[in-house]
Amino acid sequence: MTYCVAMRLDTGLVFLSDSRTNAGVDQVGTFRKMAVYENPGDRMMVLMTSGNLSISQSIRQIIGERTAASGKSVWTANSMYEAAQIVGEAIRTVYERDAKSLRDFGIDFNVSLIFGGQIKGERCRLFQLYAAGNFIEAHNENTYFQIGEAKYGKPIIDRVITPATALDEAAKCALISMDSTLRSNISVGLPLDLLVYESDRLAVTRFVTIDEKNRYFQMIRNTWGQQLKSVFENLSDPIWNAVPDVAANALSTAATASQPVRVPPPHSVANTVPNPAPMQTVAQQHGGNVQH
Repeated sequence: MTYCVAMRLDTGLVFLSDSRTNAGVDQVGTFRKMAVYENPGDRMMVLMTSGNLSISQSIRQIIGERTAASGKSVWTANSMYEAAQIVGEAIRTVYERDAKSLRDFGIDFNVSLIFGGQIKGERCRLFQLYAAGNFIEAHNENTYFQIGEAKYGKPIIDRVITPATALDEAAKCALISMDSTLRSNISVGLPLDLLVYESDRLAVTRFVTIDEKNRYFQMIRNTWGQQLKSVFENLSDPIWNAVPDVAANALSTAATASQPVRVPPPHSVANTVPNPAPMQTVAQQHGGNVQH
């Protein structure tokens, strides 16, 4: 599996990918998922891939070498939209060549891509492409894309990232998102590739491969975990059956008491106690000494 995330911001783009493709008990595969198509001064484009490795490697090779039916390639496309169409054509080319053979062996045509960058004369743009070669573009309402194991790293991005987020802050958020994924899913692994692109540079100026010895990523992993635990511990415990409108941390009140859906036991095992003991409140457990 994999996890890749990219963000389109007012001041540029952030791309982050892991490098794990197999996490079996006795076989761990590592392949880099990020490829850069760069002609300094004219264009800088980044492709990140998730899914079947043989499919994604074939697509990446075709994108860099082949001219599309329109006569254009990613090296000569007039816009990022046109370049994304060429990437979509490359996906369909591999599908037409390999999909049936893969299906005969019980293998799905499984691939998804993130493609973004800037061509001279237009703004930065970011796209997510699917196995059919179709794609969507990031806008201010949805300024980032994820592929692969996306669910673990999504909450922090939703809470932090807006189009106005600074590039370094977005890079920090992407690394926290990746750390959350690494911690929860063994199929995602180091090393990571991080590329931060500033609008109108039309060349790669900030790129780093991050392994377990990277000091900044070590700091992120340690500090983020400690801060999360501290915030959690500082949140008040819930109060049950509290006085209405008095305690800010009231989970339930006597005025809004609710009951679970109960399934009655068979008569042969039913307890003969007529009324079970009432549920105890936090205040009762502590002798009524609860401060509101």
